[in-house]
Amino acid sequence: MKVSIMSYSSSLSELLESIGAKEGSKLLVESEGRSFAGILMPHHDFSGEDIIVIKLKSGYNVGIRIGQDSAVKVLEHPEPKVKNKAPAERKEGLPNISLIATGGTIASNVEYRTGAVRPALSVSDLADSAPEMRGAANISGRALFSIFSENMNAEHWQELAAAVAEEINNGADGVVISHGTDTMGYTAAALSFMLGDVPKPVVIVGAQRSTDRPSSDAPSNLTAAVRFCVKGGKAGVFVVMHEALGDDSFAVHIGTRVRKMHTSRRDAFQSINVRPAALLDKDGNMKLTSEGRNIASGKAAARTKMERSTILLQYYPGMDPSLFENAMMKSKGIVIAGSGLGHVNEEMIRLIKKACDNGSLVVMTSQCLGGRTNLNVYKTGRDILSAGAIAVLDMLPETAYVKLMWALANADNVDEAKRLMMTPLAGEMSDRRSVDV
Repeated sequence: MKVSIMSYSSSLSELLESIGAKEGSKLLVESEGRSFAGILMPHHDFSGEDIIVIKLKSGYNVGIRIGQDSAVKVLEHPEPKVKNKAPAERKEGLPNISLIATGGTIASNVEYRTGAVRPALSVSDLADSAPEMRGAANISGRALFSIFSENMNAEHWQELAAAVAEEINNGADGVVISHGTDTMGYTAAALSFMLGDVPKPVVIVGAQRSTDRPSSDAPSNLTAAVRFCVKGGKAGVFVVMHEALGDDSFAVHIGTRVRKMHTSRRDAFQSINVRPAALLDKDGNMKLTSEGRNIASGKAAARTKMERSTILLQYYPGMDPSLFENAMMKSKGIVIAGSGLGHVNEEMIRLIKKACDNGSLVVMTSQCLGGRTNLNVYKTGRDILSAGAIAVLDMLPETAYVKLMWALANADNVDEAKRLMMTPLAGEMSDRRSVDV
């Protein structure tokens, strides 16, 4: 792709054309006594016409003013994209792992025309980015979506659950799903309930940094996910991400108990109220830290019905029920992340009663995350119970939201949905606590 020269000065445009520089070319730039090496990025309208922007090895961009004494040299031209690559040869004796791509940072790179990070990599590209995977298993799969995870919704979860069941029923020994990190916990919870007692490991994996960055965590996370599928011996839905800042430790989280706790750190994901299911090191050595279900034979089944008229609210001091009454009265299911043990103010309790009397199922969780809800300690909690709401022990608010969508759609009535909500189905809740969580 040629450089967009319209916004450069005529002299700089001529210079770039004369040396054959393209967006994505690696340049050596010497200007004002300093040298820089990096990838030529698009020229933005807010940059001066005599400034070029390059991405350094560190991943950061720098703008450099090009004057008469500056020198620009092309070190490498961008490699052409290889299409229609032959599939990797299958090896006898290795387990078969299906890789389903949905997009997100793990499957993203920089689009040099715009400078934006976008989901673009194919399943083959993902597998090739982590060659250790192919040494552990035969990798095949498909790209189901190519979206950032903030665009995921219930329809995507339904399609993904059906695809996972299909892959397992076609002989996959495990399924790895590449996914954006922002809403990974929601998808993990949805698959946990939709797939139920799935007989094989289903591992969702992401990255905090895109694959074209030297500091990308995508290859190591992918490798750890495949290694757990191959060696973990456990069935269910899990999330695998960095356990520490470096590339030497990875955590396997239960799909209903995991949350992203930092916007950008590699170790952003943590298990809440439980220990991780397993820990892996960079060499693939594994320590199982919880029991869980063993891998079994048999088919996978996806119960994908979801009730979309369900909402998730977070309580705050002074919360005005008049702002939420319309939404709550239109919703069949309502999850409220209350304060402390699961509390709201007196005005909101009256609205909860009105919603319950209207046929809605109201579920109380805690925004504290750690610990469990208990509506029997204070008068406020007992009033919430009297209004008709239920509490769900230590279930995460987002897990409760997803489970409520599933329970309402798969139960015959509200009372049956209440029973499902208060019954552990996928390790999502417990009334016991160990000293280290």
